[in-house]
Amino acid sequence: MQAGVVAAAFERDIVVAKIGLLVEKARRERIPVVWVQHSDRDLARGSDAWQLVPELVRRDAEPLVEKNYGDAFEDTHLENVLSALRVGQLFVVGAETDACIARPFMARW
Repeated sequence: MQAGVVAAAFERDIVVAKIGLLVEKARRERIPVVWVQHSDRDLARGSDAWQLVPELVRRDAEPLVEKNYGDAFEDTHLENVLSALRVGQLFVVGAETDACIARPFMARW
């Protein structure tokens, strides 16, 4: 949920609020929350567009995985993070999840 990705998204505020509720529920239930942040020429690392939306605040203890490809598993440490957290099931939310997790799941089918 990066600012530049959702700036003009349909019902942006409603979607961000719903994701915020899911994050808070996960935290209450002690379900790990892992953040993924993409960088490319349109989302330059450190730019305003690259930042997570201000309504969703990542806690310091919550892992952040930075990615440069349309797949959060490609050339990242996401698999290690999930393994260390003993995660066996994922709930994926965001604005463009099809550009974040498509390959690993398609490969398993």
